[in-house]
Amino acid sequence: MNQNHLRFWIALKAIPGIGNTVISALIDRFGSPSSVFSAGESDLCSVAGISKIIAQSIINFKNWDNILRQLDALHKNGIIIITSQDELYPANLLNIYDRPAFLYVLGALRKEDVSIALVGSRRASTYGKYTTERISRELALQGITIVSGLARGIDSCAHRGALSASGRTIAVLGCGLNVIYPPENKNLFSAIAQHGAIISEFPLDTQPMPFNFPARNRIISGMSYGVVVVEAGEKSGSLITARLAMEQGRDVFAIPGSIDSPASRGANSLIKQGAKLIDNIDDILEDILPQVEKSSYIKPVLPILEQAPQMPPDTKAVSVKLDGIYQDIVKVLTQGKRHADDIITALGAAPAGVLGALITLELKGIIEQHPGKTFSLKK
Repeated sequence: MNQNHLRFWIALKAIPGIGNTVISALIDRFGSPSSVFSAGESDLCSVAGISKIIAQSIINFKNWDNILRQLDALHKNGIIIITSQDELYPANLLNIYDRPAFLYVLGALRKEDVSIALVGSRRASTYGKYTTERISRELALQGITIVSGLARGIDSCAHRGALSASGRTIAVLGCGLNVIYPPENKNLFSAIAQHGAIISEFPLDTQPMPFNFPARNRIISGMSYGVVVVEAGEKSGSLITARLAMEQGRDVFAIPGSIDSPASRGANSLIKQGAKLIDNIDDILEDILPQVEKSSYIKPVLPILEQAPQMPPDTKAVSVKLDGIYQDIVKVLTQGKRHADDIITALGAAPAGVLGALITLELKGIIEQHPGKTFSLKK
């Protein structure tokens, strides 16, 4: 999206009285932010949430020099803007109330990301840290993108676990992307930007004020298929994320902890309220994967597979329809049932890429998974 177009998005967000829901209403009415600034007062006032005062603020907006300076600063910092009209805008996030009109992004978002959030206490126990890194790593090895908030404790471990598996991870900040918080996560921040994305709805230089984090949390849960709470106190911000996830219709999972540990009371309470108790990633994937299969989100991602949902498992028929890593996996499986590690070794490809492709082929009914992480062509 060109800079000239983006300036209208930033300008709309800068006008007092205009929030995300009003911007969505304006876009629905006029089609684009640039058209909003060309509209007359009566047309603007026909939109819910637009008073005469706000309409006049739009019509008389003149602070374009400041908007251009913001765009220049974003360019110098390597930060892009992804609007709700862009293809790379997280598909799940489109379906939440008060979705961000646009996101500031350092790194890369991908349409094929299947995201699960891991959140928890900043004052995590050794058990909590170890468990988080293990689950995050195992999910990343299955091609899942890990979402968290880059906070101390559980969040940082979630990101590190994904990175240790050469997987993708996304950090959602409650501040501007040029403000690294907490400061000791500087190296982790850089690694995430290289192997995933750092995102925020807040402009550059926005400081990490307490009231920003509930807004940040709705993005973490909103862009994910489910939220895993590892450790959380009774008044933890992670419980806010879990509540938002429930309101957004997302799955909520919780890892049980000691009944004597204050850090586990929040997660244990969630389980009593109906969150799914988990002790391995299969407990998560068995709930998440059917959602991904039914979601229209995956249709444009793999059009080759969509053309052949009932393909027979013989090499010649499959090779006509599949290409790249998908075809390579099918060729390996024509030799019989194989363990995931054997497939990775045979292809000589990155584990995260192979495991992600295995999930896709399984969802499409081309292969099936058996106990012990073995796969075969589906009969």
